[in-house]
Amino acid sequence: MRRVLAVALGILAGASCLTACASNPAPTDVAVAWAPNGRPAVVVTWKDTGQPNRITIEGVLSESPSYVKYIPAGDPNRWEIPTSEFPPDGNYKIVVATGTSQGGVTSKPSKSPVFDTDGPVRPSGATVAQQGRGVMIRWSVQVAPQDFTPNDPLDVTGKKTQRYLPMIGRPGEMLKAIGPATTANQQLIKSIKPPYVFQLRAQNEWSARAGGDVLGLTSTISGVVPPKAQYGVPIRARGRVILQQVSCDLESPCITRRATPAGVPVVVLTQVTPDARWTPAARGATTAGGYYDIAVPTSGSRPYKITVPVTAKGGSFTGTSSSRPAYTKSVVRIASAGFAGGNTAKPHGSMVTVSVAVQPAMNTTVMLQAWNRQTRRWMDAKALPMRNGRAALAFKAAQPGDFVYRIVVPGGMMFGRPMDGIITPGLQLHVR
Repeated sequence: MRRVLAVALGILAGASCLTACASNPAPTDVAVAWAPNGRPAVVVTWKDTGQPNRITIEGVLSESPSYVKYIPAGDPNRWEIPTSEFPPDGNYKIVVATGTSQGGVTSKPSKSPVFDTDGPVRPSGATVAQQGRGVMIRWSVQVAPQDFTPNDPLDVTGKKTQRYLPMIGRPGEMLKAIGPATTANQQLIKSIKPPYVFQLRAQNEWSARAGGDVLGLTSTISGVVPPKAQYGVPIRARGRVILQQVSCDLESPCITRRATPAGVPVVVLTQVTPDARWTPAARGATTAGGYYDIAVPTSGSRPYKITVPVTAKGGSFTGTSSSRPAYTKSVVRIASAGFAGGNTAKPHGSMVTVSVAVQPAMNTTVMLQAWNRQTRRWMDAKALPMRNGRAALAFKAAQPGDFVYRIVVPGGMMFGRPMDGIITPGLQLHVR
């Protein structure tokens, strides 16, 4: 009985000691403020009676980070916590209690007001436009999300509380800043050529976020046009466009990747006369896989080359490239040819008329030829004057039978370049 009573008294004595040890006066007036010189840390201050203190960070509806700092007795009641110790986009309090690393906490905790660690609003909607030898990049920023701790002690007031650091990445190089951080919403880069990637680092007192990317793309283009074309009949310019774009991250050099998107503008250029400047003949755009197929109107013989023009569209800037020039020779086109009345049989002794019309409307001399069945050769029958692209001959169908004629149209010159002539198909004449 005495042994049980002694144990009970011991338990009561221990409980009484623990309560006494944990009831030391708690710190008071815990406050937070920004450290000077660019807000690199949060300054914590408090009041106490010269006791050792323990400092922690407590999450409010956020996970508490594993930060602990012990302040010896007699040291100033002030401590700076680097901003890197605070997780982004959360709500926190600073907790100060009396205690040591060996003896533990010996007072009730005191807490600072709640504050948030919201990072900057990510820039978005970047656009690029050519300006001289460089580019002008503009960006927009979305409306900041709701602040659930309005007017907390670490809120930074003012309309422009975040800055934008312009970064450029090139193949084989690290992404690097090209100027100081700015509060503006545009950046002029006076001289730059693709390939590159432009990126903004939005910064505020807590963290940085990347956004507002602009891609500076290089292009290569292949192209094929037919070697000959009938006058006025469109040809097809076909080929493929391949773009090279830069991809970067913070810890390794930038790399180049290939892209073949749809919608890349393509222009077919031509020289109307020798030594003339190159002018657009047709326009189109790539389809899926980077391929294009463009109808090109034709007239005289001339060279063509296919280009990707300099294009600024949204958040991308595409540099120009051209295929090798290819020469397409024009060929006279038969608009119509045959005997009046079509292929109906003509009575012998009647007059028949054969005619031809061509494009372009040439003034020249054409040759009517007849097929000789004995020699199996085409024989010249009559030279005909052609005016404004038309020639005709009326003659008497003297003998019955089946005959075949054709008209030979010679080549010529147009816009200072040669144009091939043409021969009509065989023109059938049946005389009964």
